[in-house]
Amino acid sequence: MDAVIFDLDGVLVDSERIWDEIRRAVVAEHGGTWQDGTTRALQGMSTPEWARYLVEELGARLTPPEIATVVVKRMAARYAEEPPLIPGAVEVVRQVSKRWPVAIASSSPVILIKGFLDVTGLPVGAAVSSEQVGAGKPAPDVYLRAAELLGVAPSDCAAVEDTTNGLRSALAAKMAVYAVPNPHFPPDPEVLKQATAVVEKITGLPGALGLS
Repeated sequence: MDAVIFDLDGVLVDSERIWDEIRRAVVAEHGGTWQDGTTRALQGMSTPEWARYLVEELGARLTPPEIATVVVKRMAARYAEEPPLIPGAVEVVRQVSKRWPVAIASSSPVILIKGFLDVTGLPVGAAVSSEQVGAGKPAPDVYLRAAELLGVAPSDCAAVEDTTNGLRSALAAKMAVYAVPNPHFPPDPEVLKQATAVVEKITGLPGALGLS
């Protein structure tokens, strides 16, 4: 293993529920209807992908760019107040970075990734948003790009993920996957079985990587 690539939402920040809350509110405010399975379907989508979904599948009466702007502005306001950091996550990334190069491969917009890094000051060698690549998770694009920026072969990387689509994305990139299952949106057990290791909390990652 030559590098470790972290997902952001649900792994380093406890933001999955905030995304869900804000998207639900915006869809309702603009005449759309949230459906069973919507939350899971959206996980891992890039900004253009989920914006189209909210309009075309849920019936929100805005254009995709308009609804993306509204949702991301509300998320940015939450982050500006205080990013919802997962306890111990920042310390874990620092510990891992002392041994291997680290990167972030996230479905969050660039502005939110930047806000997180500005607050934490983490020594990240690359940070990629799925809105900067061809497709969101479960496609492997965002992980492949992060590995490319680090100058490391994908098969020599470990990925840290929490949701079904995130796990599928990293597996499709042929990375060793370390799962930290999201307690609010548990991943598919059949997908979880394919992980190299499963840890209950992010603070268990160093041990799984052989650092402690």
